Amino acid sequence: MKMRFLAMCTALAAATALTGCGQSADPAGRSQKVTLWLMKGSASEDFIGKFTAAFEQEHPGVDLDVRIQEWTGIGDKVNAVLDGTSRESADVIEVGNTQVAQYIENGGIEELTLEGLREWGSKDWLKGLADPGSINGAQYGVPWYAANRVVIYHKELFADAGIKTPPKNRQEWIQATQKLDKGDQEGIYLAGQNWYVLAGFIWDEGGELAVETNGKWVGTLDDEKALAGMDFYKQLQALGDAPKDADEETPPQSQVFARGRTAQIIGTPGQAAEIEAANPALKGKIGFFPIPGKTSDKAGAVFTGGSDLIIPEKTRQRKGAVDVITALVSERWQTELARTMSYVPNKTTLAHVVEGNEGATNMAPGAAQGRATPTSARWAEVEAKNPIKPFMTAVLTGRDPKQAARAASEEIGEVLSSDR
Repeated sequence: MKMRFLAMCTALAAATALTGCGQSADPAGRSQKVTLWLMKGSASEDFIGKFTAAFEQEHPGVDLDVRIQEWTGIGDKVNAVLDGTSRESADVIEVGNTQVAQYIENGGIEELTLEGLREWGSKDWLKGLADPGSINGAQYGVPWYAANRVVIYHKELFADAGIKTPPKNRQEWIQATQKLDKGDQEGIYLAGQNWYVLAGFIWDEGGELAVETNGKWVGTLDDEKALAGMDFYKQLQALGDAPKDADEETPPQSQVFARGRTAQIIGTPGQAAEIEAANPALKGKIGFFPIPGKTSDKAGAVFTGGSDLIIPEKTRQRKGAVDVITALVSERWQTELARTMSYVPNKTTLAHVVEGNEGATNMAPGAAQGRATPTSARWAEVEAKNPIKPFMTAVLTGRDPKQAARAASEEIGEVLSSDR
C-alpha cells in the first residue's frame, strides 16, 4: 500500500542530521521519496493513515512510500536491500527484534547510537528490544513496540477456588495453581516444550541460554541457575495435563483453554480473542496478570517479542529516514500504536499510556523485565534445530536434568560457534 508524506530537505549527512538545523525544500521543487517497509499486521491501516496525514502536514516536501511486507521470506528481501542487490529500495525497515543481530553481522545498517541518546530517549528503552539491536555498545536497531507473555486466567474458576487476587510471586502462584488443579479441572495448561516460558524462569534465576566468552558462544543450560529455572518449570507443569513432548501450538493452547476447564495458560493477551471466538460463553470471564517473579516486588522475566526499526546504509534519504523514526517513536505515536494494537510501548516511561487496556497493562510489568534471545546471528539456526525442546521433555519425563542439559548446551554451542 502506498501512503504519502512531504518533508523539507534533501537527505543530509549523518553529522548534519544531528544538528537540528532548519530544513528547506528541494531547490528544483521536486518532492523527495522516503520508503518505509512495515510488516503485515504490525500496524492497522487506520494507524498508518493517521500517521501519514499528520506527518505530511508537519513535513512538507517529501513523498512517503509505505510498503507492507510479508514475514515469510523477509530475511532475504531485507538482506538484498542492505547489500544493494535488490531491485526494491527502502529507507526505513521494520524488523523482528530477534532478527537484528543477523542483519548487523551481514552488514549494511546505519549506526544510530547518537540519535538514540540525543533524540529518542534510549536510556528508557525496553532491554528486550534494545539489546538485540546493539553490538559492542553501538545501536543499530531502534525499538518500536513490544509484546510479551502474561498469565491468561479463567476468572470464574479462580473465584470458585476462593482466589480473590492474582498471585504476586512464585510461591503464591504454585499455591493458587494447586488449589485450581482438581477433578476434571487443570490448574494450568503448560506444554512441556514451551521454551520461551522456560527462558523467563531461567533469567529470573540469573541464568542464561548461552553466553559469549572470548569470541566463542557456549550453551549454558547445564549451569545451576538455568537448572533451577527448569526445576520451577517442572513444578508448575505438573499441575495440569498438558503433554510433555509438545509445544504450546500442538494442540493450540487457546483451543484447550476454550473448553472451559483450564484455569490458566501463559501467552500473549491477543490469545484471549482466539479463546472467545472458539467459545463465546467465556467472553468477560478471561483475565490477565503478569507472570509472577520470585518475589512480589518484581514481575517475572519474559521473552520480549516485537520490532525494531533500521536504516540501510545505502539510503539516499538518511535525514528523511531519521525523521520518520523520530515520529514513530514519539510519545504521540507510541501511544496511538499501543492503544490501537494492544502493544507495550518501546519505553518503560510510557507504560502508563496503555492504562485501561487490561491485556496491555498486564504486559507492561513483564516488559520492564523483558529479555531477548542471545544476540548471535546464528540464534535462528539454534531455534531451527531447537535442542531446548527435547531437553525439557527429557527432564519432565524423569531423565537426569544435568545430563540432558549438558547435551543440549553442547549442541547450542556447536551451532553458535560453527563456521557457516
